Amino acid sequence: MGLKPLIGISSSQENTESTSAYTTNKMYIKGVAAAGGIPVIVPITEDKNLLQDITGRLSGLLLTGGDDIDPLLFGEEPHRNLRKIDPQRDFFELELTRIFRDAGKPILGICRGCQIINIAFGGTIFQDIKGQISDITYKHWQEAPLWYPTHSVYIEADTDLENIYGSGKFSINSYHHQSIKDVAPGFIVNARAEDGIIEGIEFSQDFMLGVQWHPERLWQNNKNNFNLFKYFITAASN
Repeated sequence: MGLKPLIGISSSQENTESTSAYTTNKMYIKGVAAAGGIPVIVPITEDKNLLQDITGRLSGLLLTGGDDIDPLLFGEEPHRNLRKIDPQRDFFELELTRIFRDAGKPILGICRGCQIINIAFGGTIFQDIKGQISDITYKHWQEAPLWYPTHSVYIEADTDLENIYGSGKFSINSYHHQSIKDVAPGFIVNARAEDGIIEGIEFSQDFMLGVQWHPERLWQNNKNNFNLFKYFITAASN
């Protein structure tokens, strides 16, 4: 049996008078470990040489959920409903994503991570779907527990996501007020909500896949969401 792949998990950061820490939700760590990977939390840094060294030692990258993304990074001024941003984290994740892509190593993006993948390669996002899309009908920021699926998505045919989840309609959780607008060149949509919101993208060649929902909160009770982690770990193992 081969060595388990080392999977980098992107961190967020806390900076207050009493706390200075890099953090990540433990559910990402548990999902990677259960699927056969070795989780490694990657601290935020703006040192490009360090990011290159980190990439050289890891087999895959998991981009986690979190705060809003600075709209200046995709050529827009801030919408009135834009929430908290972290420029250091934005730079760190965008740079790390591009380095992993150049290295040909697999990337899985969850929620914000899906949006980061899209922006890294030339796509854009809605800064606030409720404020920018007039005919939005679903509640995409659920107030139910995150382990509970609250709306449906439709998986697109002939995609990696269909290979993982199967075809047709699937129930997900939803905790976002931003979403993908213009899909980056070379990427395709692999899932949509019935109200038109893009719920996932993937690259047509290497394994770069993003989903807008939170499978790390669902995998323990749902085979398909666990399959997403296993598919990612298998790609990293290869």
